[in-house]
Amino acid sequence: MSHAAVSPVLVIHGGAGVIRRDMTPAREKVVRAAMTLALKNGYAQLKAGKPAPDVVAAAITVLEDDENFNAGKGSVFTHDGKNELDAAIMDGNTLSAGAVAGVRRIKNPIQLARAVMEKTPYVMLSGDGAETFAQSIGMPLVNPSYFRTEERWQQLQKALKEDAAKQPHADVETAKHFGTVGAVALDVQGHLAAGTSTGGMNDKRWGRVGDSPIIGAGTYANSGCAVSATGWGEFYIRTVAAHEICMKVTQMRVPLKRAAAEVINQEIPSMGGNGGAIALDADGQISIPFNTDGMYRGWIGADGVPHVALYGDEDDGTAELPAPADSAE
Repeated sequence: MSHAAVSPVLVIHGGAGVIRRDMTPAREKVVRAAMTLALKNGYAQLKAGKPAPDVVAAAITVLEDDENFNAGKGSVFTHDGKNELDAAIMDGNTLSAGAVAGVRRIKNPIQLARAVMEKTPYVMLSGDGAETFAQSIGMPLVNPSYFRTEERWQQLQKALKEDAAKQPHADVETAKHFGTVGAVALDVQGHLAAGTSTGGMNDKRWGRVGDSPIIGAGTYANSGCAVSATGWGEFYIRTVAAHEICMKVTQMRVPLKRAAAEVINQEIPSMGGNGGAIALDADGQISIPFNTDGMYRGWIGADGVPHVALYGDEDDGTAELPAPADSAE
C-alpha cells in the first residue's frame, strides 16, 4: 500500500437465495432503501476517517434493525419457536475477532460481537453467557418478543406442518439456508474488516450454529482480504470458505474475483452446497460471487454512489469497476 490515503470502499449483502417472483414491488422498494441506507451510513463514516470495524458494525446494525432481513429484528424461528441469533466481526489489521452464537435477547448481535473482540480475551461467547457479558458492560437486553414478526412465524408454521407430514420444505423462504447480512470495508488507512449477522436457519433444532459466527467459515479478514459469506452454513464451515478465499488472495496471489469464484461457485456447489459471498481486497477490488437465483448486494466506493442489486440477472456494477484511486478526495 502507498502512504497516500486510500479511497475507501464498503460492500454489503443481505442474503442469497432471492427469487424475483417472490418479491412484491413494495418489498423490493423497502429492501433497496434499507441497503442504500446501510451503504450511505457506512460510507459517511469511512469518509470521516473511521476505522473499518466501526463501518462494518454500523452498516450491519442498519440491516439488523430492518425486519426484511434474517438478522436482528427479522430473524427466523427455531423448531421450538424461539429466535437464536449469531454474529461475528474481524479486524483485518490486527486479526482481532469477536463472535456470539445463540443469543436471544440482544437487539444488535454485531455490536455484542464487537464488544467480545474489544473487551474480552475471548473470540466467541454463546447463549446465556454472552447475554450475561452484555449486561456486565451495560448493554441492555430486549424482550425476546422484539424479534417476532408475523411473516417469520408463519414460515415456521408452514415448516412444522411439512415436518409433521415428512414432506420436504416447499419454498425457498421456508427452506432457506442463506438468510444473513454482512459487510466488508476498506478504510482510508488501507485496513480491512468483515462482519456477518444472522438469525440462522428456519426450523433449526438443537442449538444449531451455522458459519456466520465462525471465524474463517462465514467471516474473515486479514491485511489483504475481507470476506462475509451467505449460504448453506454447513458447507461454508467444512470448506472454511472465507479463510480459503483470503488465503488464495494473500498467500497464493490469486486475483480476488477468481479466488472467490473458485470457492463459492466451484468448491461449495461440488459438495452440494450453495450461497454467495462478498469479498474485498486491499486495492479496493470487489467480488460478489453467488450461485443462487439472486442475492441482496450493494457497494459504494470512490464516486460515493450506492450501487444495489437483488437479482441474478441484474447488473451490480462490479463487472467493470474503475481503477482504484490513489488517494481519497
